Amino acid sequence: MNRRWTDVALTAAAPITWGTTYLVTAELLPPDRPIWAGAIRALPAGLLLLALTRRRPHGLWWGRAAVLGALNIGVFFPLLFLAAYRLPGGTAAVLGAAQPLLVAVLTVALLRDRPTRPALVAAAVAPLGVALVVLRPGAGLDPLGVTAGLAGTVAMAAGLVLTRRWGRPPGTGVLAATSWQLVAGGLMIVPVAAAVEGAPPVPDGPALLGYAWLGLAGTALAYVLWFRGAARLPVSRVSVLGALSPLTAAALGWVVLGEALDPVQLTGFAVAVAAMVFAQMPGRSPRPQPGGGADSPTTTPADLRAGGGTAARWRRGQPARRRRDGGPVAARSAGPQPTPVVRPRLGGDALGQHTGR
Repeated sequence: MNRRWTDVALTAAAPITWGTTYLVTAELLPPDRPIWAGAIRALPAGLLLLALTRRRPHGLWWGRAAVLGALNIGVFFPLLFLAAYRLPGGTAAVLGAAQPLLVAVLTVALLRDRPTRPALVAAAVAPLGVALVVLRPGAGLDPLGVTAGLAGTVAMAAGLVLTRRWGRPPGTGVLAATSWQLVAGGLMIVPVAAAVEGAPPVPDGPALLGYAWLGLAGTALAYVLWFRGAARLPVSRVSVLGALSPLTAAALGWVVLGEALDPVQLTGFAVAVAAMVFAQMPGRSPRPQPGGGADSPTTTPADLRAGGGTAARWRRGQPARRRRDGGPVAARSAGPQPTPVVRPRLGGDALGQHTGR
């Protein structure tokens, strides 16, 4: 497996891990406390990574970490929960699956780059596959729920693109940059959880196991892999992989909980997976810009500010220095969509309860 496909596989592991949230929430966590579940997942995981790295933001990165933490965690989670309360899970999942289309628009607007043709085709087709899997007849369209779902999707998309645009400070690793966002986002969620749901729940043994899994694997590890991918791969390709989250939730419902999958849903699986694979294929690149496109995994924000990428520096007679970090990175969903959800029903539209990250 070459390096590019290794990066794709590691990045895909993040939404696959987020897809376990539905099962863990249904089987292990206290009922009706989804916002506290989000806070308990984000804040301890961020503090753990912060303790391991012992690096704090400095200068303008205090503000950037707060913005990225809000978009990826602090704003995204409450909006997603509101959508989950007011919409059938399948409808919310389809709204989340529209993220690649928004990422494509923001990539042009903020990164001044055009996604490849395979990525654009996949951005349109993958939500269709997800819809076939999770959207059931009679799904409601509550206006407030739809607005919250779309706003959450916009927040996720903007967070992913800004992660790529801003990169991370020189000498700062992906663990530290991720910890800043998780801590910032978790601190934003805590007062919302207290206002809406009251005091935090007192977990029993199964709940502790569930929180440990969601915090360590579903948040700390998954977000590190997700934003590592955002640094190494074009964001238009990364965003399409988010469809693995609701697909994983549906697959676990079928394997573990015995929920049926009909031929239409199986067709949706095949369509969505094929779209995600197609998105990773190299497409015909647009006319090269000086220094390479902003969505190129070999061009960094520092390169762009300097007036070009590696090739441009060679043309100016300056040797290209090898970057020690391997690419820009910052902080589902997601959250990609990780996405704690309300305790779902184990039948009907339960396959769609996990709506992203």
